[in-house]
Amino acid sequence: MGNRFHRPQRMLRRCLVPVLLTVSAFATAAGNDLPAAVDLRAEATQAKRAGGPLIVVFSRAECRYCETVKRDYLKPLEKNPNFNGVVIRQINQDSDAAMTDFRGKKTTQASFATAEKISLVPVVAFYGPNGKALADPLVGAGLPDFYQSYLEDAIAKSSAALKAR
Repeated sequence: MGNRFHRPQRMLRRCLVPVLLTVSAFATAAGNDLPAAVDLRAEATQAKRAGGPLIVVFSRAECRYCETVKRDYLKPLEKNPNFNGVVIRQINQDSDAAMTDFRGKKTTQASFATAEKISLVPVVAFYGPNGKALADPLVGAGLPDFYQSYLEDAIAKSSAALKAR
């Protein structure tokens, strides 16, 4: 008889645990998101005034490599006083969220990513105020031992290119 009363609890656990794990995974992913790109022309101008490039991470939902790049490299960069001049924005390759491109044209995040020929993610790109690339993009998550160095080199190259203009 005691077994009958435990059956609903077991059933509830079996159903609830996967749901909680899924919600937890989405909450963790959302916690790594960076500010969404809304108006690239204005955001690139803001970055130039601050003395750095506009850094755009092209990402997509449920991309664990994207989450790693955002969590381990880009989020800490936002708080690092050595990189106060950079502005970081996120564009989701699979999002229909509205945005404005570098020419002031209305588009979506997915359409902009396609126009930039983004096929694999993550891609971290470095832009100047006119939408011109200032350094080669970082494609993929790379080797953890070297990624921070590659990122810092690209930021330095981008900042130097902005100062030369």
